Amino acid sequence: MVRTVIRPPSAGRVLQVLSRRAVLLGGLASPLAQAERRLAGRAGFEVTQRELRLTSLDAAHDGLRVAQLSDLHLGWGVPPARVLAAIRAVNALQPDLVVLTGDFITTRRDPVSLVPEVLGHLERPPVAVLGNHDHWTYPAELTLALERLGIPVLRNQVTTLRLKAADFSVIGVDDSTTRHDDVGAAFQGAPRGSRLVLTHTPACAGRLPEGQDLPCFSGHTHGGQVVIPGLTDGLFKAFGQPWYRGAYQVRGNQLYVNRGLGFGRGTPYPRANSEPEVTLFTLRHRPLDAEPV
Repeated sequence: MVRTVIRPPSAGRVLQVLSRRAVLLGGLASPLAQAERRLAGRAGFEVTQRELRLTSLDAAHDGLRVAQLSDLHLGWGVPPARVLAAIRAVNALQPDLVVLTGDFITTRRDPVSLVPEVLGHLERPPVAVLGNHDHWTYPAELTLALERLGIPVLRNQVTTLRLKAADFSVIGVDDSTTRHDDVGAAFQGAPRGSRLVLTHTPACAGRLPEGQDLPCFSGHTHGGQVVIPGLTDGLFKAFGQPWYRGAYQVRGNQLYVNRGLGFGRGTPYPRANSEPEVTLFTLRHRPLDAEPV
């Protein structure tokens, strides 16, 4: 596993990107625009690079690179500078596929219009699922805004992409925290071959088809948000969420819980020992008779 700490762009460059939004907000004199300028230089994140060896992966997809962004919480929940810097980092990595695992905004006070405006800087259109905060706020509006940008939003659905001259299926299980998940419906019609599962809440991994060595990417937990050794792990298990950061084997499948970008410096909800994260996965085909690594 490789980790790289990324610093955000300068305030001036962020404000250039956000100029259209500043006009909508009433110019750079608006309180929100001023807050963004102050926060622009203070929020960083890590790029984590991981290799997943999968018996379920078609040999044609060996070496496929997938970037994950999660828990953007755009608005008051995270400075847009951090998300823009993360998008620029993803673009520089040149992945074959980008996936978004929910919680684009936090409250009804957050502008839905900011989501496509910021995500429009991705050079490769991603595939997305919604999170619990999206369902608690504006699920229909967010879905429409993302799909107008060319980003399919999978709500217990599957989409099949042509990558490296072979079919690659992305299965999106809707959010289980808000009880919108339907694993059976999500897998219905999913072809055999390379498959990737997206779901916002990692607890959903416990209901995936068993023993298929599927990769499943999720978020939701912010990596524990505030991690205290000997305490945080026990609290998550007590609340029925034993998987809250990093890689796990769950019922014969491979789960990764991304720490997300939201909250932290400059917000009412701090982070401790759980830095914001962008993840780049390299998928590797593992023959059935090969030893796991």
